Amino acid sequence: MRLTGLILPLTLASLGLPAATLAQTGETYTVAEQQIVDRKAVFATVESVDVVSARARIGGTIGELRVDEGDAVIAGDILAIVVDDRIAPQIGAVNGQVSALESQLAQARIDLTRAQDLFDRGIFPQARLDQARTAVDVLDGQVSAARQNRNVLVQQSRQGDVLAPASGRVLQVPVTSGSVVLPGEAVAMIASDLYLLRLRLPERHARSIREGDAVMVDVSDLTGDVSPSGYIRQVYPQVEDGRVIADAVVEGLGSYFVGERVRVYVAVDERAAILVPASYLANRYGVDYARLLHEDGSHSDIVVQRGLDTADGVEVLGGLAAGDLVVQP
Repeated sequence: MRLTGLILPLTLASLGLPAATLAQTGETYTVAEQQIVDRKAVFATVESVDVVSARARIGGTIGELRVDEGDAVIAGDILAIVVDDRIAPQIGAVNGQVSALESQLAQARIDLTRAQDLFDRGIFPQARLDQARTAVDVLDGQVSAARQNRNVLVQQSRQGDVLAPASGRVLQVPVTSGSVVLPGEAVAMIASDLYLLRLRLPERHARSIREGDAVMVDVSDLTGDVSPSGYIRQVYPQVEDGRVIADAVVEGLGSYFVGERVRVYVAVDERAAILVPASYLANRYGVDYARLLHEDGSHSDIVVQRGLDTADGVEVLGGLAAGDLVVQP
């Protein structure tokens, strides 16, 4: 038997909506039609609201991989370290350049001090003193530029840290230690902490399902602190492969696996039905009876066709009509 074809009728009152009640007169009940909601059993999959990629900012080799599938991470955690072997020699070359320029700058400052002393004595021309000052300024600028180049390379080496863009659970790690990655390549796929149920209903129900509709989770599928009910968060406007897709919010889905299938019941239609309290039906030898009160005050037992039990009573498929008076047997 296909579960997706199972229809469960529930009353509007069971969903928190107003419904007609059975009028009571003494020991009798007046039978009346009520609007009940039919629910369809479908399988939904546990999905994450957002699935984000942790990507490498520089190209190089994975020198250290710190996560694996299933690990919980927090935004900002270092998931892997990408090492670019070209950066270290470049930093060494710039360090050598900075050291050479600093030595030249120190010598230029000594020359400027001597030139200033000779100029003060009147035995050194102004032009030579200006040249010494210019040499110091030029070398000072070169040293600053070389240091900035070194800072850029150092910062570039720090960008080898692959950070988690969001908190959640690691779904995929398509690389291993020693793998070569390019800038922008995904190192890990992370599902955010907010989970929901993704439903795929036949397109004939596209007009009947709406945001805010209640959904019920099969009790047998519940584990942990999962709520037995939820609501439709979003209905997607595009029909795919004859299916309308909707997302339902159910509390406590964090203990499920992403992609796990869960059976849920969704309201797909409304119809009029006759409900009678269970105490007003009797079963004898496998046959259900209701005691019908006649206008002259007499009563008789009639056979009724019993339907499914609901929170507001038993659905009667045949044998009673709206307006009939039934007596408790």
